[in-house]
Amino acid sequence: MALARVAAAMAGGVLLYLAFPPIDWWAGAPLGIGLVVAALHGTRPRRAAWLGYLAGVVFLLPTLSWVRPIGDDVWVMLVGVSSAFYAVMAALAAPVFRLRWWPLWFAGLWVAMEWARGLVPVGGFPWARLAFSQGESLFTRYAALGGAPLVSFAVALSGGLLAHAALTRRGSPSLRGARAGGARRWAPAGAVGLALAVPLVTLAVPRPGDEGRTVNVGIVQGNVPGRGMYALGDEPAVVLRNHADETKRLARAVREGLLPRPDIVVLPENSTDIDPYRNAYARQIIDDSVRDVGVPTLVGAVVAVGDEHRATRSLVWDPATGPGAYYDKQHLVPFGEYTPFKEIVLALWERANLVGRQSVAGTRPGDLRLGPVTIGAVNCYEVAYDGTVRGTVRTGATPIVVQTNNASYAETNLPPQQLAMSKLRAVEHNRAVVTAATTGISAYVTPDGKVSWRTRELVADMTVVKVPVRTQATIATRVGALPEWALALMGVAAAGVATWGAGRRGDRMGSD
Repeated sequence: MALARVAAAMAGGVLLYLAFPPIDWWAGAPLGIGLVVAALHGTRPRRAAWLGYLAGVVFLLPTLSWVRPIGDDVWVMLVGVSSAFYAVMAALAAPVFRLRWWPLWFAGLWVAMEWARGLVPVGGFPWARLAFSQGESLFTRYAALGGAPLVSFAVALSGGLLAHAALTRRGSPSLRGARAGGARRWAPAGAVGLALAVPLVTLAVPRPGDEGRTVNVGIVQGNVPGRGMYALGDEPAVVLRNHADETKRLARAVREGLLPRPDIVVLPENSTDIDPYRNAYARQIIDDSVRDVGVPTLVGAVVAVGDEHRATRSLVWDPATGPGAYYDKQHLVPFGEYTPFKEIVLALWERANLVGRQSVAGTRPGDLRLGPVTIGAVNCYEVAYDGTVRGTVRTGATPIVVQTNNASYAETNLPPQQLAMSKLRAVEHNRAVVTAATTGISAYVTPDGKVSWRTRELVADMTVVKVPVRTQATIATRVGALPEWALALMGVAAAGVATWGAGRRGDRMGSD
């Protein structure tokens, strides 16, 4: 029995991994949850914690393998810390399985676990949430109602119902004894029917209509010379020149009638590796390319803030007046853009010195007037954070523009995972999403979550896409984090009730 539980936990972790890009077998997510639940069901909290930790490790090791260019030690540590959240969730879930309607409470606990993992430590790490495996699936439309947390809840609920059906059919001893604990046995067919109904009911979710307004967006991907931790290469200004040259190539294609005239142009995060405020050469290179294309351009720059700090900036560059309004990245990458526990980390890991100047976070949302529209600027890592994207959309910004620099992680599973997040955000907020990346994947995602255009990786490329300008807010945009709080609180409360009930039963047995 113990070996069967271990096998089920590991198999569940594998199926969860298969649900994520680049494999994208989205049905693996509810099936994987079902196997994890089957492994946990009927165990005590301590054993459940170890099984949960095992499932987390098996799931996250391949899913987060994109971290390996930084170092295998960092990869293993990140997986180890992240898996601890699955262990805690599993320990809390163990007594919940004695309650009626436990698939609901388990799904709420899963949402609580993902909320906590996206919050701590050092700002959290919300990567590999269940919702991000559902960029284009039957579950995706839940995003328009309750954002990523509701999508994760629906997937976990469907998986829990499948597990309930299998355990009931098998005649699990814990289920046979559950009636004494007040739980109701459901017919397996009914549980399977409910599990299938959870994703199918989204077909009735209405989709916002087109509003009849569009904007032509030029997208530039300039590529970089290096790979891994040294992706930007050793030659000064090469990344800047690559993106300036590709911008000029776009301008030439427009003049020759090969592409429609853009209203705006978007360059990726870190499209200039030299601060244009302080370096006249960099400023001239950018100015020449923007004047050539002739429209307001969003430039990604890393700029100095004082003598010791820097900011990752989305900078509006006008062909007539030069640099203007800007947005500074709010959610910074720990150990990439700044160093938590700096004195200790720098003393233990020489690689931490590669961060260089410490970045400072921005304090306002990314609504920037760019030509005829106010775009919602989001920088790279931030697309994983619900509140950051939602805060920008709530300003009325449209479309969403994601500037990203994945050069250190080229040809890993990070770029396709990030694209899946953009697909979910598009549906969540009824906004087109335009992504400009240094090395790929640059893309245009429609408000329905469909990828209309995308680049290959490690190539220079550009295009002009016609993007719908949507302004209607979804329910998810309006209600914000309320569904997440409600679902997480529901799961934690159920765990508290179940634990209290188990304690009372133990007291009665002791008295007898």
